[in-house]
Amino acid sequence: MATVELRFTALPAHVRTARLVAVSLARRAGVEDDVLDEVRLAVGEAATRAVGRHEASCPAEPVLVRLSDGEGKFVAEVVDRAADPVEPGENLTVAEVVADLHLVVESAQELPPGVDLAVIGGLVDDVTVEAGPQGSVVTMVWPVAAHTPLTRSPRAAEPAAGTPQPAQ
Repeated sequence: MATVELRFTALPAHVRTARLVAVSLARRAGVEDDVLDEVRLAVGEAATRAVGRHEASCPAEPVLVRLSDGEGKFVAEVVDRAADPVEPGENLTVAEVVADLHLVVESAQELPPGVDLAVIGGLVDDVTVEAGPQGSVVTMVWPVAAHTPLTRSPRAAEPAAGTPQPAQ
C-alpha cells in the first residue's frame, strides 16, 4: 500500500493544496472519474474542519493528511490535534453525528459544530470519525476500479521518423 503524508500549517490557504494532492492521488489509484469531485470536496471539508479546530486550540501544530491506496480502495485520513470533549477511543459514525445535528439545527440560527461531518457523510459512503483528547481522525474510503493493463497502441510502438533503427 502506497502512502503519501502532507503536513501543513493550520491556515485555510493550505486546504487547496490538500484537495489537489488528494484528487491527483485518487485518480492515479484508480478512483472513478465521476467520484473525483466527491474526493476533492470531502477532503477539503475535512481539512477545513481540522484547520478550524487547530486555529481555535493548537495553532502551532500542523494538520496531517494521509492518503493511501491498496487492497481495492483509496483512503484519505485527516488528522487534527485539537482536544475533543469525548472519552478516549469513542468512535462516532457520521449517521450518529447527522442524527444529533438534525435536532440541533431545527432550533439554531447558526450552523452548529459537526455540520462539516454531515457534509462529508453526504459525499462519502464509508467515513468514520475517531475522536479523543489528543484530537480526531476523519477517515474516508472510496473504492478503486479494477485496473486493466495498459496496452500500447500500434502507433506508439512504431519508431518516430528519423529515429535510427538497430542493425538486424
